[in-house]
Amino acid sequence: MPHPVPRPALLRAHAHLGLVSVAASALTLLPAGAAHAGGDPVVPGSAYTIASGATGQCLGGRWAATADLTPVVQQPCQGLLGQRWRLTPNGRGGYTIADRSAPNSCLSVQGGSTASGAALVEYACNGSPNEQFTLETTANGATLVHPQNSALCLDLPYGAPTPNVQVQQYTCHGGANQQWLLTRADPLIFANPGFEQGTTGWTFTAHAGTAGNNAHRGAGLAYLDAGSGYRISQSTTAPQAGSYDIGAWIATGAAGGTLTVQVNAVTVGTVTVPAQNVYAQYTVPGVRVAAGDTVTVSVGSAPGGWVNVDDVTVAPSAPNNPRISSSNATVTALFDWARAKANSFAAQPGATGPLNADERTSGGSGQGTYAAGYWAGYPYRSAFYSRDFAHQVVGAHLLGLDAANKTMLRSFASSAAGAPDHMPYWAVNFDAKTPLSIDYHSPTSFVRELPAAFELAQKINEAYGWTGDTDYLDDPALSGFVAGTVGPYVTGHTGPIDNGGVPVAQATSGDIFQGVASYNENGATLAESGDAVASQYQAYLAAAALATAKGNADTAAGLQARAATLKTYFNTSWSVDPANPARVVRAYDVNGTAYSDWGKENSWFIPLKGIMDPGQRQNDYLAWIDAQASGAGAPENLEAATYLPDVFFAHNQGATGWKWMQYVHDRVGTLHSTGRFLNGDYPEIAFTLLGQTVQGLMGVQPDAAGHALSTTSRLPSDIGWLQLTSVPVGSGTVTLRHDGVTKSALTNTSGTGSLTWTARFAGTHSGITVDGAAQPTRTVTIDGVTYTYATVTVPAGRTSVVQVTG
Repeated sequence: MPHPVPRPALLRAHAHLGLVSVAASALTLLPAGAAHAGGDPVVPGSAYTIASGATGQCLGGRWAATADLTPVVQQPCQGLLGQRWRLTPNGRGGYTIADRSAPNSCLSVQGGSTASGAALVEYACNGSPNEQFTLETTANGATLVHPQNSALCLDLPYGAPTPNVQVQQYTCHGGANQQWLLTRADPLIFANPGFEQGTTGWTFTAHAGTAGNNAHRGAGLAYLDAGSGYRISQSTTAPQAGSYDIGAWIATGAAGGTLTVQVNAVTVGTVTVPAQNVYAQYTVPGVRVAAGDTVTVSVGSAPGGWVNVDDVTVAPSAPNNPRISSSNATVTALFDWARAKANSFAAQPGATGPLNADERTSGGSGQGTYAAGYWAGYPYRSAFYSRDFAHQVVGAHLLGLDAANKTMLRSFASSAAGAPDHMPYWAVNFDAKTPLSIDYHSPTSFVRELPAAFELAQKINEAYGWTGDTDYLDDPALSGFVAGTVGPYVTGHTGPIDNGGVPVAQATSGDIFQGVASYNENGATLAESGDAVASQYQAYLAAAALATAKGNADTAAGLQARAATLKTYFNTSWSVDPANPARVVRAYDVNGTAYSDWGKENSWFIPLKGIMDPGQRQNDYLAWIDAQASGAGAPENLEAATYLPDVFFAHNQGATGWKWMQYVHDRVGTLHSTGRFLNGDYPEIAFTLLGQTVQGLMGVQPDAAGHALSTTSRLPSDIGWLQLTSVPVGSGTVTLRHDGVTKSALTNTSGTGSLTWTARFAGTHSGITVDGAAQPTRTVTIDGVTYTYATVTVPAGRTSVVQVTG
């Protein structure tokens, strides 16, 4: 039977990177005011995280599930909506405790048992005694939670630090494993943020009001006439301490309007708005508040022209705050802009917002509770898109948005389960459950593009590589999706092309609602495309890596063999047109006609995904892609061009990758191809610039589970040195500096634990030093590029420097 755990000090729950330190030496008292304290009442109807006093981990349904009988377990506190519980008084001195991600799913003692050792589960809320709980405050400010049907105590068996241990009820002894830290977790809300209820919640001076003639989204907006001193404002009370990025969408007829945020009547930030008659998002970042603070947002008039305001936004400030320094002012300005801009697109878990909002139904079809997530797609749609999201994962991780990444990956993966063609939704509302209606008409009529599922499988592996979070291995929704994608998804998408027994996913339609082969939505009826085939190759490699991490060597070997077979077939047959052998085939239509002209995505995805053999053919193709994209073949929509830096960084062409990063950044202030917003307000722009800095210029390849990473400087000649701080790898962070392409320094800024660092430098060099000491030179060839390298163990708090000569 479980034994009591001593009750001295309580562990503080840590949100950073979703991991919790449980070392005995790390035990600290919970800071005053951070959790439900003795004598403080629970705010009825509010949400709370419930963290173990023994481990600091949070309660939630296993793998974020909410179905009846889902085990309630401890898991690292990650900011997931499913780790927030709404406490509602039951009128009998107790509370029902409902999962915020599924309001009709309640904490319950399984089967109504009154026995010590009975498990806690989620179950449909029905008001039964086993779903009612009494809270008892302990002398040290923690809470004992008593099921009212048994009067026992909520108990973490043995105080075990292992994630996914199921919670039980047990005889009360008051040990740390029965003490729970309740911390309020409600969103910071401004009423009527889109002015859909007219003036409700807002204060207007003269020459300010509401209208319906030029809304950003929905039907309503606020306006200020030209002149000085006119203002609209609203104040709200912060439910708990936190930091937020607060903004609004504003259009103006003249420069001089202002967006201002105050805390307790003290101004913490003001943005002066330029003349811009198309709505753009403006943000005051990093607004820090304490529980009970008064937060005021206001928009002031412009002396020379009108101001329109809509859709006030609140995003939790990024959990991680990487900083850049460099000899090159352009790269620092680019990164600083992207860091601030990307986080402004984060959604607040627990906030209420429109569902199915789009340019046709701008107010949406109803309201829903938003999960952890961020915009990935058009900013006026209430959803995130699979293609955009896949391209934003690394940038989001750099900001610490791992809860959002996992939530969004789970939502896509879950949507594919049971689908006849194993195809995930193309776009998911911010409730992380329902498909966006403009792209989903029925189970047989929704947007489907073959590369998307393959890319999502690849991103599950990348998220695991960056975080080491074992949910990416063990969650049945995620692991099942990966297995389905490299299995029945491939074999089930058959078509007219004979590939000689090599499985290649195919489409038979040019209608995106029936399923198409390529991301390039040009109406062509392609059966196979370069972006799908190359993404299929990467999905095989990702599935193999995940199988290896789980210890499934035979499965991994089979997947690696399938990847190798597909790559050989691509290079010897699929991409070769006998009638024009100097060209690279990028697609086949349903009649078997080969295309080797410029196909944008189905051209550049081929080298992006590494399916081409290294050598002169690939080098020539990369040069041709650069020339096409630099000329008449340039994408009309800037977000498409965000792939180009990745293409060239993947092949160690740092100068060309950097050229395309600058190309994108130079255009953030110009009008998007839709004419509805500025390019910089398309989320993919900012997120990819972040990811390209750390993966591209800095060449970071993480292995969080192995406490390791490798780096390769790809700095062009005009960037003499570049340093990034707070790069998150697993449970810690690193600071990385490159001086040119011959010297790198890594600081392990993690609190504990050593990192194994492999510092690589392109080329064969005659000498290499580690911290000034000469080492034997070693080389490795990867994708046709030879690197000189050294592998170093870097303890926590230490810096190592590796440099090559000759």
